[in-house]
Amino acid sequence: MTPAELASVVLAAAHAVFEQRGLDRAALPASTVVERPRNPEHGDYASTLALQLSKKVGVPPRELATALADELGRAPGVKSVEIAGPGFLNIRLDAAAAGQLARVIVETGAEYGRSDRLAGEKINLEFVSANPTGPVHIGGVRWAAVGDALSRLLRATGADVGTEYYFNDAGSQIDRFARSLLAAAKGESAPEDGYGGAYIAEIATEVQARRPEVRSLDDDAAQEVFRVEGVALMFDEIRSSLCDFGVEFDTYFNEKDLHDRGELDLALARLRQQGHLYESEGATWLRTTDFGDDKDRVLRKSNGEWTYFAADCAYYLDKRERGFERVVIMLGADHHGYIGRMKAMSACFGDDPERNLEILIGQLVNLLRDGAPMRMSKRAGTVITLEDLVDAIGVDASRYALARYSSDSPIDIDIELWTRATRDNPVYYVQYVAARTAGVARNAAEVGLVPGDADAFRPELLDHEKENELLKALAQFPAVVATAAELREPHRVARYLEESVAASYHRFYDNCRVLPLGDEEITDLHRARLWLNNATRTVIANGLYLLGVSAPERM
Repeated sequence: MTPAELASVVLAAAHAVFEQRGLDRAALPASTVVERPRNPEHGDYASTLALQLSKKVGVPPRELATALADELGRAPGVKSVEIAGPGFLNIRLDAAAAGQLARVIVETGAEYGRSDRLAGEKINLEFVSANPTGPVHIGGVRWAAVGDALSRLLRATGADVGTEYYFNDAGSQIDRFARSLLAAAKGESAPEDGYGGAYIAEIATEVQARRPEVRSLDDDAAQEVFRVEGVALMFDEIRSSLCDFGVEFDTYFNEKDLHDRGELDLALARLRQQGHLYESEGATWLRTTDFGDDKDRVLRKSNGEWTYFAADCAYYLDKRERGFERVVIMLGADHHGYIGRMKAMSACFGDDPERNLEILIGQLVNLLRDGAPMRMSKRAGTVITLEDLVDAIGVDASRYALARYSSDSPIDIDIELWTRATRDNPVYYVQYVAARTAGVARNAAEVGLVPGDADAFRPELLDHEKENELLKALAQFPAVVATAAELREPHRVARYLEESVAASYHRFYDNCRVLPLGDEEITDLHRARLWLNNATRTVIANGLYLLGVSAPERM
């Protein structure tokens, strides 16, 4: 019995009690939930339904809980119901009802854990968005791993998600990048405010190979060639490296398009219509202080140039005009000050900042070698890049390590730990269960042990303490996925896979033999345990998929 099925049984019992007592059934909720009690000794599941309904119908919570327990105790699959505290219901399932979950998981397959919890929500999720002036640094790599995992989680819970990379191909940073390329092509040092690193010389050489005429142009014309070609080459490299990392976006949005299509003027007009613009000292300002910002923001300077914030406004409006009800933006630790101005900007457009705009801030990442932070990239010269991380520990370990921690916490990635083939390496610990469950299934087939028809499955035989513990862990998966999506916290999936599923499976494997020994006859218990083994493989694979990590069949 799944948690959702048990919740339906609990609600049905409540309907029966209300009918027996003549209580107003309009007070009953359309659905309810059952949860795992904090202390496993209190039962398999707990319900607070009696506490929720008590005031509505004027019946003391313990009295109502007693009536619910009596009715629920007669339901098929329920072994016992105990009342705790002011009216908590602690429910125990019989082995057959608990064990049926293994069949449900195997038959549901890749769909197990998915729900429609966020159905109807249309979300634009922007992450990474590194400027095309250099390779993706390790902070951006963290957002690549977390953002892609979050997009998978949101989709798994029914949301309509569009992932987006904002490609900043306009502004002073691009000008400095172009000047740096020109200097490298001329054999000069990078400008004082320019970019260094071997990649600058590599791109400059490639631009000259593509456009040999650039050598004969004056500096202004040559710089424009290096700007156009260099940005294109750099972005191709960024896009390719992210693709190799398993991250692809639905939309790559060019900032330059906002300027070319006149969308900054459109945003300005909309904000003026809302009554939040004013002119001062020849500049156009947005009165964001009306909505909690620490100061008003300039959109257009006195010389007619647009500010970066003006592009932010136009880009936000563009997303909303494309039908996205919620705009989620992932930013680095150095962008914390953006939250207030962006929220105020959303309000200036007439939106609800709490509903329509969500900003997530990610903290710093350190890559450690021999206990000391690595600070220099072989290629980028000043930062650790995506390639450095992947070269050090691989794609799977990189994605798992970055998604395993709450994004608002700084993390250290120890190269020695994350390349170790031992249980203290978190990704190895989880992937080993994926491989072990696949290996058990292969070995079972070799000795003629197959799960058999679902009708012949004997779930009541799964009554060992460690079998029950594993079943409880597997049952939590849909709730973990839904919570991780709603709270924007993919790390909950990683920790669940480690601490609940992998840990429980190892204990199950050590105490409950799946394969027959020697010439031992194959029994229904062996087959039932094989169902449970295969159910574990399904949950591990589904969970790792949500993190963008492979579930190997062999290690």
